[in-house]
Order: sequence, then structure tokens, then C-alpha cells
Amino acid sequence: MSATTILNNDDMVTSKTSVSVLFAGDSGDGMQLTGTQFANTVAVYGSDLNTFPNFPSEIRAPAGTISGVSGFQLQFGSEAVYTPGAKFDVMVAMNAAALKANLKNLHHGGIILANTDGFDAKNLKLAGYGEENNPLKDGTVKDYTVFEIPVVSLTRKALEDTGLSTKNIDRCKNMFVLGTLYWLYSLPIETTIETLRTKFSKKADVAEANIKAVKAGYNFGDETEMFSQHGRYSVGPAKKEPGVYRRLTGNEASAIGLTAAANKAGLELFLGSYPITPASEILQTLSGLKKWGVKTFQAEDEIAGVLTSIGASYGGALAATNTSGPGLALKAEGLGLAMILEVPLVVVNVQRGGPSTGLPTKPEQSDLFIAMYGRHGDAPVPIIAATSPVDCFYAAYEAAKIAVEYMTPVICLTDGYLALSSEPMLVPSPDDLASITPKLSKARNADDPPYLPYKRDERGVRDWAIPGTKGLQHRIGGLEKHNETGNVSHDPENHALMTRLRAEKVERVADIIPDLTIDNGPDTGYLLVLGWGSTYGAIKIAVEQAVANGQSVAHAHLRYLNPFPKNLGEVLGKYKRILMPENNSGQLIHMIRDKFQIEPVGFSKVQGLPFNEMEIEAKITDILKEL
Repeated sequence: MSATTILNNDDMVTSKTSVSVLFAGDSGDGMQLTGTQFANTVAVYGSDLNTFPNFPSEIRAPAGTISGVSGFQLQFGSEAVYTPGAKFDVMVAMNAAALKANLKNLHHGGIILANTDGFDAKNLKLAGYGEENNPLKDGTVKDYTVFEIPVVSLTRKALEDTGLSTKNIDRCKNMFVLGTLYWLYSLPIETTIETLRTKFSKKADVAEANIKAVKAGYNFGDETEMFSQHGRYSVGPAKKEPGVYRRLTGNEASAIGLTAAANKAGLELFLGSYPITPASEILQTLSGLKKWGVKTFQAEDEIAGVLTSIGASYGGALAATNTSGPGLALKAEGLGLAMILEVPLVVVNVQRGGPSTGLPTKPEQSDLFIAMYGRHGDAPVPIIAATSPVDCFYAAYEAAKIAVEYMTPVICLTDGYLALSSEPMLVPSPDDLASITPKLSKARNADDPPYLPYKRDERGVRDWAIPGTKGLQHRIGGLEKHNETGNVSHDPENHALMTRLRAEKVERVADIIPDLTIDNGPDTGYLLVLGWGSTYGAIKIAVEQAVANGQSVAHAHLRYLNPFPKNLGEVLGKYKRILMPENNSGQLIHMIRDKFQIEPVGFSKVQGLPFNEMEIEAKITDILKEL
């Protein structure tokens, strides 16, 4: 939240440039829905925003306990927003466990809206405070601005004439809180009302009860004297490029990016998929896009998902499969098949905490090694990493372009943070998207020379032979192919040749990717912070702050992880030290050491949480003190 505020004495509204809010409660309290509705309203209002849903993996985690807390954090502002906030300014605590789990991340002096009905003896005990130790009364929150609101009691009072059961009325308590937040931050309630009527179009009584709860919460803020000494706040719309905007998650962006790529290439899109957290929304989103020629297949397992996609690619579709770490391991043999066949395939891998089942709902960047090396034999594939929820669209689109134009599988890495977070996206015109040109084999006549399915152009790329095209009969399969003819070959020299040709083709992708540029900071200096993937926002803010403080530090972000940009070594050589924050135990740093024989400083975080800007800024300061 900006330290600079402007107080409007006429109506007691304090203007702020940005605010970070956390909605926290039990997994059954509807915090994800509440946060999503707040984000929708902020987006429609015109503020920039970034969100971070954070919830347990259990379908119904233990109510009232720390492990059962579900949170939805977002930051919105009148200026560019890149993260949900290192710490939050406002916390909605629906019970004692939510307060205990998150208080350490609330800014000193921040606002707490506490549902006092969630601080009874039972909830206090479950949260680990003890039945007689209420943190709202014992001085635990003395350094914060606390508004104690009996949310459940007030919701029941507001909805007592609706005819709903007490259980169903209590489900509306999150809407009461949402209404209060709308009042506190001078936001309209109409977007949520419209959404509720659409969502519950077949349950008018439920829709109206939730709408009544939103209005009751809003009116509570307006009428109670609780806020009289503090007034209200406002965050203005952000200055943005004119155009059509929509708020979308990273998974939605990935799905739409694949669809746009297929449309641009003049191909049908096929997704072979097995549901897995946190990647399932890609399948769900694409299943609703049939009118755009999208075909989705929910397979019985991960192996079937990738193999059906390979079959679709062989048949002439832009084929994709989506997964997360455990599924990528299962798809490894299939990816090797796609690689030796040399057919286009996009794999969107939404990384999560591992190994094994690990942390299904928590983000990590721990699949870089398996993406890079996780296939038997020499089977390199291009790898692209998205940097933000919106960038998932462009990363998926570019992965499809490379796959189609270089006849190769491509892995597009996102993670649970990007996939489930959201931000506004300026919807691009199709005319502004890069062209995608399939290299299709043409029909042949009987008197033409024999068809050579693995004859390559100057880039090392073979043609795409669509089944049913006249004169293109040839052998296909996972056995090694003879150069050009594609016939089965066990010849040692031919295997060495084909292994080299496939690898060289992937390396030549570097010819079309842009040079690495400095995102912010000087072109040469003491320290370069080199990141990849979802660390982008936190690094950007940390480096901007460091530069503003007069420190010699810069930020570069790798989008292309295989092959690297051609000028990467040159850029690295312009700085005395390289800092590499990664949400893993250090994977890209090993690749950089191996490639460039330098010794960067690693900075790992493997807590199932993304980096925040304060952590990186502190690390920057520590390193610069040593230079």
C-alpha cells in the first residue's frame, strides 16, 4: 500500500495507490469465491490487480484448524501491479485459525476484519490458542486496526425472512463480508449482483439471499459507527492502453493461447488430457470452446492423454496435452515418441510442489530438470516458461508456433501460482499475433520421385505429412528411422546422424527467439538478478526498489530455457555477480554453471509459496554489502 495518502475531508475517503487484501477462513467458508468476486469487481472498475489463491489440497480440510485455512490474496492499484503483495494491508479473518496462520504477513498497523463468531471457545481451541485465550482480547492484535464484526449473527439477522435453512443462510456469510469490503473501499456491488444472478439462475431463492447478504454487508459499513474514525478508502482505476480487457487466470490464458494458435495456423486444436491439480482448468476451459473447432478428450490416464495427442498431431491437428509434475513423469515415453516421430505437440506443464503427490495445490518451479532431461535417449525439446498469468497466453501461443514450424514437441512451463492467479489482459487483435505456418507436404503423382518423409530444409525441419494426402505413404513409428526415407534402420552411423540432426534442429530454434534484454536497471554493473518463470513480478519490484535506492543492480528474465538466447553469455559477462532466485533447490543455476562455467549465487525457496519482493530485495542488499 502506498505510504502517500490524500485525505478528502468532505466525505472521509482516503485515496491510495494500491491495497493488498487477504480473505482467509475455513476451506468451506467460500474464500476463493469471495476473493474471485472482489477481483472481478476491481477489474471491471478498472484497477490493475494480481491475485494468489492459497488453499489446502484436501477436499474438505479439518474445519477450524491451521491446516484447514484457505486464503485468497490480491493486490489492486491505480498503477501497474505485478504481485499480490509481499504483505497485505487488510485481512478478513473468518475464524481464529485464519488469524493465527496469517497475522505474521499483515503490515504493522494493518486492518483486521474479524468475524467474532469464529472466535468462540471451540474455534480458539482448534486454532491452538486455548479456549480462554482470545487473540482479539489478549493484546495479540494491539498493533493493528481491528474491526470486530459478528458476521454469522448479522447474516442470520439479515436473511431471517428468506425461508432458507440456517445452514444455507450461514453459507451467505462470505457475501456479507464482501459487501462490507466493497463499502470500505468505495467499490460498486453491481458486478457481484449480476454474477450471483447468473450463477444461481436456476435457484432464485439462493441468488436473492446472497444478493441480500452483499447489500446487508454494504449497508452495515455505511450505517455502523465502527468505521467513523477511519472513514473509507478508494483506489482509482489504472491508466491502461485503450482496448478490450478481461480478467483471466493463467490456466484460462494457456487454453485461449492454444486456441488462438490453432486458429492462426488454420488447424483444429486437440487436447488429450487427464485431470490433475493444478492444471485441470485448461481442459475445462477448452471443453467449452467447441465452436472454435476445439476437440477435448478426457483420457483414462496421463499416458493415454499424451498418446491420443500424438495421434491427433499425426492426423494433422495442433495437438496439446496438459499436466503437472507427476503426469509429466508418466508422459516421458510418449514425449520421446513425439520427438523421434518429429510431430508437433505442445505440453503445458503446470508445476507444483513435489516429489510424488507432494503439494498438489502449492506452486514450485521444480520440473525444469525433468522438462530438460526427463526422457530416455538423447531427446531434447524446446522449453518456454511463462512469467505471469497473462503471459501464459503468449507462452502457449509461442510454444504452438515453434511446435508447428519446427515439427517438434515443446514444453511450456507454468506453475500453480500463475495457473490459478489472475490479472487483467488486454485482448490482442488476431492481426497482431505472429503468423503460424505449417510446413505441409503436398500431394504427389505416381511419376514423382519417391517420397522422403524425413528430408529436411535448411533449418533441419521435415514436412508434415497428413494421412490421406495422395502419394505420401511412408512408415511411421518409434523405431529409429533411416535419414530421409524414414525406413527402420539399426545402422550405427545412421543413428548417430539422426540423433545429431534432431538435436541440431532444436538448437536452431535459437535463430528465431529474441535476444535476452535487461528488464530494468543498468546494462552493466555489480549485480544481475536472473530469473525465470513466475519469479518475474517479485524480482521486478525488488530490483526497481533497489535501483531507486541507488544500488547497481539489474534484472533479466529468461523465457527461453532450451535453447537459451544466443546472447545470454554476453549479458551475464557484464556483471560482477549473478543472483538466481528459484522456487526449487537450484535447477536453472546448474544449467547456467554447466553452459557458461560461472558461479552464480543461488537463492532457493521451496515452501510451496512464491517469492515475494521483500525477500529478494533483502538478498540483493546482502550481496551488494559483500562487493
